[in-house]
Amino acid sequence: MDQILGNISLLIQFPVVNINIVLQGVLIGAIFVLAAYGLALVWGVMNVKNLAQGDFVIAGGYASWWFNTNLGLPALLGIPLAFAILWGIGWVIYKLVIRRVIERDLFTSLLATFGVGIVMAQSMNLLFSADTQSLRLDYDSLDFFDNLVNLPIAKLVGAITAVSLAIAVIVFMKRSRMGQAIRATAQDARAARVMGIDTEKVYAFTFSLNAAICGAAGAIIVLVWEIQPFFGMGYSIRSFVIVTAAGLGNLPGVIAAGFGIGILEQFGAHIFGISYQQAIAVLLLLMVLIYRLAQQRRNRQVLQ
Repeated sequence: MDQILGNISLLIQFPVVNINIVLQGVLIGAIFVLAAYGLALVWGVMNVKNLAQGDFVIAGGYASWWFNTNLGLPALLGIPLAFAILWGIGWVIYKLVIRRVIERDLFTSLLATFGVGIVMAQSMNLLFSADTQSLRLDYDSLDFFDNLVNLPIAKLVGAITAVSLAIAVIVFMKRSRMGQAIRATAQDARAARVMGIDTEKVYAFTFSLNAAICGAAGAIIVLVWEIQPFFGMGYSIRSFVIVTAAGLGNLPGVIAAGFGIGILEQFGAHIFGISYQQAIAVLLLLMVLIYRLAQQRRNRQVLQ
C-alpha cells in the first residue's frame, strides 16, 4: 500500500511524468484500436464474437519475427507479410469453422472461436516453443524535459504504421465496391441478398480482412513488446472492452476507447505495478459489461 501511495505521490509532485504516461498510452492505444476495428467488423457484419482475435494478433507477431530472425528481412517488411499470411489463415478458418456458425446462437460462435483460439495457441507453442520473443530494433529514443518524458522511436513508428493502416481500411470501406457490399450486409444481410450481393463472399472477405488486420497489429506489437503463444487472450479482452464500450459501427468511439484503455493501462502499471496490467483490462471489461447491462435494464423500464 505504501508503494502505491508513493507512486501516486510521484504523479502529483512531478506532473510531467503524467505526460510521459499519457504519451506511452496513446502510442500503445493506436495498436489496440487496429485490432479492435477488425473485431468490430466481424461482429457487426457477421454477428460473430471472435474469441480468437488475440491469437490472430500473436500469429501475426510470430510471422514477422520468423521472417526477420530466419530470413533476415527488415522488421517493417514483416508487417505486410504478416497481413498477407494471416489473410490466408483467416480464409481457411472461415471455410472450415466460421461459416458453419454464422446463423447459430451466441454461445455456439463463442465456443467455436474459443476452440479456434486454443488450436492456434497450441500450434504456435509447438512451432515456436513457449519462450517469449521480440525484435530488438536499433532505434533510439527521444527524450524531453530532462529525460522525464521518453519517446521510443520504435513505438512511434508502430503507432504511425497502425494509424496509416487503419486509415487505409476506412478508405477502402467507404470507397470500394466490396466495402460498400460489406456495409450493406452489415445493415441487412437479407436485403443485401435480394439486391444481388453475394453475402457468403462478403463474409469470407470480412473474416479474412479481420485476420489480416490482426496480423499486421501483431507484427507491430513484436516491434515494441514481447510475444508468447498464450498471450492472445489479453488482446482479445482489450478488443472486447473497446468494441463493447464504443458500440458497433461507432468508429470514433472505437478510437477513443482504444486510446483510453492504452492510457489507463499505463497509469495502472505505474501505480499498481506492471504485473497488474492485464488485470486492469479484465476489470475494465467487467465494468463495461455491468454498465451495458444496467443501461439495457433502464431502457426496458422506460419502454414498459
